[in-house]
Amino acid sequence: MFSQDSLSYDPLPLPDRAAYTDAQMQEKATEFLAHMQRRHTVRDFTDQPVPRQVIEDCIRAAGTAPSGANHQPWFFAAVSNPELKARIRAEAEEEERKFYAGGAGDEWIKALEPIGTNEDKPHLTIAPWLIVVFAQRWGEFADGTRYKNYYVPESVNIATGVLLTALHTAGLVSLTHTPNPMKFLNGALGRPASEKPTMIIAVGHPAEDAMVPSVAKFKKPLEEICQVFE
Repeated sequence: MFSQDSLSYDPLPLPDRAAYTDAQMQEKATEFLAHMQRRHTVRDFTDQPVPRQVIEDCIRAAGTAPSGANHQPWFFAAVSNPELKARIRAEAEEEERKFYAGGAGDEWIKALEPIGTNEDKPHLTIAPWLIVVFAQRWGEFADGTRYKNYYVPESVNIATGVLLTALHTAGLVSLTHTPNPMKFLNGALGRPASEKPTMIIAVGHPAEDAMVPSVAKFKKPLEEICQVFE
């Protein structure tokens, strides 16, 4: 991405800008809100293939996200190989069985009841793609010297949000899955110790009989998530 001998400020004229009227801005904001209100977390997938190019373009979009010092401390492992998906599912379900057997605690399990989840994760093998998100805790120059990454969780979270939006915009559905712990993903995918897996995103098309929990349709109203100071 960069080298030790090119760490200087080199400004460029802003290459892209939007010049919308207030009315055009409102129209676009309203359209985007309606678009995102149609995004749903789905647990019931078909095995209908999704072209690799679509997945790669969505990951490219995620890569445009802002990051601390522009270090872009993320890595996305896109998996369609059936044997590898089966391995990920088996190891994830092993952790999930511990979670639901008491590792999570009663309060957490109670909170998950309206969502209807359990230790069985068939989406990990049925969905045509799994995208595993890794946070890079440090980077390395070409000579192996380490450099620190900054605001890593914040940067990776922003990029993941862009990825989920891109997948939805492409007409796909997704499910974020966070087995705990997730260190097994480093071994399964050959990722270095500098990277911490943050989630598995199952991606594909919804099954014909796909269901979503009714509670998922409840979103906090604006006054509960925003205060405007004018």
